[in-house]
Parts: sequence; C-alpha cells; structure tokens
Amino acid sequence: MAEQNLIKSEDLAKAREIDFVWRFTDGINKLLEVLGITRKIQRASGTNIKAYRATGELEDGEVPEGDVIPLSHYKTEPVTFEEIKLDKWRKATSIEAINEKGYDQAVTMTNEAALKDAQGKVKKKFFNFLKKGTGQTAGATFQATLGNIWAQLEILFEDTEFEAVYFMNPSDVGEYLGTAQISMQDVFGMKYVQDFMGLGTIIMNSAVPKGTVYGTAKDNLVFYYISANDPDIAKAFQFTTDATGYIGIHAESDYTNLTSSDTIIMGIVLFAERLDGVVKGVIGGTVTPVITLNKTTATVTVGGKTTITAKVAPAGTPVTWTSSDDTKATVDEDGVVTGVAAGTATITATAGSVTATCTVTVDAGA
Repeated sequence: MAEQNLIKSEDLAKAREIDFVWRFTDGINKLLEVLGITRKIQRASGTNIKAYRATGELEDGEVPEGDVIPLSHYKTEPVTFEEIKLDKWRKATSIEAINEKGYDQAVTMTNEAALKDAQGKVKKKFFNFLKKGTGQTAGATFQATLGNIWAQLEILFEDTEFEAVYFMNPSDVGEYLGTAQISMQDVFGMKYVQDFMGLGTIIMNSAVPKGTVYGTAKDNLVFYYISANDPDIAKAFQFTTDATGYIGIHAESDYTNLTSSDTIIMGIVLFAERLDGVVKGVIGGTVTPVITLNKTTATVTVGGKTTITAKVAPAGTPVTWTSSDDTKATVDEDGVVTGVAAGTATITATAGSVTATCTVTVDAGA
C-alpha cells in the first residue's frame, strides 16, 4: 500500500501542466495589455463570429425650393474576421531519454521549448496579418517613417481618441536605441518601448521585414480565440487550462511504448478590424498613391447635385476634381457634381500620378 501523501508521477505531470498554462497565459495577458486590446472575443462551438458596419454618406443638403430631396444611400457590409482554427501539437519523450538525461532535461526543458514555439505561432500569424494592411507611407529614416505613420493614423482615426502601436525589425531601430536613454521591456518574447518619441508603443520583432514599419490604433486590434474550456471539448477530452482557456495541455504516460507525452491545443488569432487602419511604412522608400471612388457611374438631373467621394492612400493625399465637359456637368473641389444640361460627362479624381473616374449621366427631367 502506498504511503499517505506520497508524491506520484501523475502529481508531477499535473504540476507541469499547470506551470505551462500559467506561463503562457501570463505572457499573452501582458502582451494584450501592452497592445491595449480590450476586445477579447471567444468563438463559441459551432458558430462563426459576424459583425456589420454601416457605410455611406449624406447627399448634398442644398436642395433648391420645390426640388426632390435626393436619397442618401447607406448599406451594411460584413466585417471580415480572421479565420480561426485549433492548433494541435504533441510531443513524446521516451523512457530511455528520461533515464539518460534526467526528467528535468528530457521533459521539462522540452516543454519550455514548446511554450516558446506556441508563442511564436501567435506572433507569426499576427505579423503575417499586418502585411494585409492597406494604408501606406514612407520616410527617409525610421524616425521619419514612424512620424508619417502617426500622421496617417491621425487622419484615419480623426473622429476618435486613440493610442498608436508600431511594429518594426530590431535592426531598423537598433542604432537609435543604442544611443538613446530609453527603457526597453520584454513581453511574449519581444522587446517593446512605451511612449516612444511621444508617438506610441513600439514593439520589435525579427518577423517584421527589415525596412518596414507597421502601425495601427490599439482600439483597432482584436483578440479572437477558441477556449480550451469549451464545454463540447470537455465532453471528449480533459485538458489542463485556466479560467481564460487560451491554451490547454494534457500530459500522460503511455506504458505500451514507455513514453511521456504532452498534447497541446490552442486557437488564437490577433488581427485588426480595419485593414485601412493598418499603415505600412517603408524606410527610405517612395509611395505611389492609390485612389478609389465610391461610385463609377451616377445619374443627376439638370440643376441637381450628387457627391462622389474618393478614398486615397496615403490618407490625406490631396485630390483634385475635373469634368470632361463642363457644359453637361461641373464638379467642385469636394467632389460635388452639378447637372448642367442633358448628356454625359466623365468626372476624374486625381491624386498624385493616379486617377479614378466616374461617368455621370445628366437627365433633363420632366
């Protein structure tokens, strides 16, 4: 009969599981705090998260007496959330390895490596996502690039108070940090500096391409996850996790082949809700503007008005408007088109060296 309070191998395994979960969750919570993420969304079993955003704008409100007031068109568009899948890993340590190298080196140290790899998976997905950002700018130095990104974010999020966060390769900022009186801190295997140059938080990681800086508003970031505490998962599998459920681990000994195995599950995605709110800055590069219009065709009555809006990147790039035929339709500096006479005219918006057009048909009316 075993002595009372004897510490058994399964007790050591449970302690190892708890330590693994605690260290991962502690790291991810510190990262979320640095990133300022408040939206933590758990995907429920059998569901996909959906959200919608209203888009559109008011038509010109200066309507002549007796004229029909133009309809302002708004529509709802789905917000695309990043796809999320459950990652699954398993590692096994043989009895020979444990006997040769000792338990701590053979099992515990390999768990440490697995923990770092799990963190790396989260970071890799996030940095790959940042590449999808549609905002763009450039600067001669990394300081100038950072400043230009901040200026872009000021325009993109001008209606809200925001804090900015930037991501860059350590080699792009190393020389500056080597001479500056700045305190760097560690989070989730990355270095970061708060309130850098008064512009926001910078996070450094080699996964960011050299010569590139990404920036966004902290409120634009979302933490989306599958919980290891999910009731349906618990019906079939028993994982050690915590209240957050961000990661789960199960350790067991297999006496059929004398191995100590660990199975790990995790489903985490960090992403930005607004892709246009992620600005990519190129150090020492140049940027070709991109321009799109909210409509490519429009109809207006003689004397009536319609508004064409241009979306440009970099945000704030000046846009000029011209009409191919002012005798049919005119356009002002704000994109407001006025019908002059029955016929058609092409309205052109120009930003730098690029253009976008809208064909306007003027109806003589009744």
